[in-house]
Amino acid sequence: MKCGQCGDAGLEPGFIEDAGEHSRGYARWVEGALARGPLGNARRMGRPKWQVDAYRCPGCGHLELFARQQV
Repeated sequence: MKCGQCGDAGLEPGFIEDAGEHSRGYARWVEGALARGPLGNARRMGRPKWQVDAYRCPGCGHLELFARQQV
């Protein structure tokens, strides 16, 4: 893979950490606009969820994020 910003090859794999309260330790992409419930939490029930894969360019530090459907 090549960096979408500077064109360097060899993106480094990594992940985006979700360190929030009650987090599962990884970030996910949820389809649809953010809607909040009565307690202020994001409504996620019934929506498709995708795992976020992250790659960093060693040359310029740009992050490339890709969503992969969870199985």
